[in-house]
Amino acid sequence: MELNMHEKVCVITGGSKGIGLATASALAAEGAHVVVGARNTTKELERLCAERSVTFVPVDLASPGGAAELIDVAVDRYGGVDVLVNNVGASEPAASINEFSDEQWQRIFDVTLFSAVRAVRSAVPAMRGRPGAAIVTIGSLNTRLPAGMIAPYCAAKAALGNFTKAVAEELAPAIRVNTVSPGPVRTPMWTDPGAFADVFADQASTTREDVMDRLLPEMMSISSGRVSEPEEIADLVAFLASPRAANITGADHIIDGGMNKAA
Repeated sequence: MELNMHEKVCVITGGSKGIGLATASALAAEGAHVVVGARNTTKELERLCAERSVTFVPVDLASPGGAAELIDVAVDRYGGVDVLVNNVGASEPAASINEFSDEQWQRIFDVTLFSAVRAVRSAVPAMRGRPGAAIVTIGSLNTRLPAGMIAPYCAAKAALGNFTKAVAEELAPAIRVNTVSPGPVRTPMWTDPGAFADVFADQASTTREDVMDRLLPEMMSISSGRVSEPEEIADLVAFLASPRAANITGADHIIDGGMNKAA
């Protein structure tokens, strides 16, 4: 499917790995100019920058001025912004809600919620008047299925979903705003050493790979029998960012392999 994204200027927060990197790759493959903000680059992102029209901006999106710095680079280089993808997020698992410190709560909200608030504030003036302008925010199925071991993440994503709905209502019809809410995805948030898969592996006396391939789909009743891949999330994001989704706004799109059973 041709998405008609050629020469569109797309800004992605947290695009050095996982869903953000996959989204940068998908949009760049459609001919878009992609500007990625993250604290650090990766070999995969460096390769993408060398092969496509992708620019990496080293920036701390949890800081008050980080999002504005990222948007300024896109505007200076390309004259405006057509698409903003609010992807950056943070989570730190714990055995109990009471184990999370105030500092952890604040850090997770700074990265997951306030980075998006600031990115929208900075990007919207650069998006006005540009045909087909769109914002896509990466939410989470955990807004509907909260878990104590990641309570700050769940709360931040829930607030992010509410904020995105408000933005969609205010900016319509000039700028479309949608949310994509994945279930478990094979990303570093799960697969890095010490991340969620290792926590489950320790509890079940198994391996990280077994958690991702067997235990997690079984434990979470994922109908498809597997977790999602980053590229699958990226494809949905790219579609929602494109003119092919011209009458879709204010909606939350779940992609979870059938994990959510609610009507």
